[in-house]
Amino acid sequence: MIQPDDIFPIGYISKHRGLRGEVELTFTDDSFDTGSSPYLFLDMDGLPVPFFWEEYRFKTDDTAIFKFADTDTEAAARRLVGHTVYYPKCHLAEDADEAPLASYRMLTGFTVSDLQAGLLGSISQVDDSSANTLLYIRRPDGSEVIVPYHDDFLHDFDLRNRTLSLRLPEGILTLNDE
Repeated sequence: MIQPDDIFPIGYISKHRGLRGEVELTFTDDSFDTGSSPYLFLDMDGLPVPFFWEEYRFKTDDTAIFKFADTDTEAAARRLVGHTVYYPKCHLAEDADEAPLASYRMLTGFTVSDLQAGLLGSISQVDDSSANTLLYIRRPDGSEVIVPYHDDFLHDFDLRNRTLSLRLPEGILTLNDE
């Protein structure tokens, strides 16, 4: 059985498309294009379910249109809308560790730690719409902390294991408390 640590989120099914059963995947990570997996996982009632894809094409820089096997009708595609999509780590490209980040949004799902504070949590969202990139981090207790990102804060990262280690300035984690 697939374990939560074996997969990572890459986006969600944003809408169905046409009558053939196609869906639109809004993604933050394009591992499906560089990796070797013939399937993606969708979160169906809390369980990761594999969906084999037949074809896909890019619509925009962050949207792709997918045709999944055995999803041949509009009704079947409609049932997939809103579900989170995951990619299996075992199918990442061999050079995934050396690949550059296409955008900061690819950090979504990374586990974040700080050298002083330890484990902070998992990045649930990245806002890079302004000059100040913000990381929305879901803490293990369910609370959320918003941390500005700057390259000077970066201590280490591992694309394959999806971890980010930061050296945050003192007091930055308490800004959310005020």
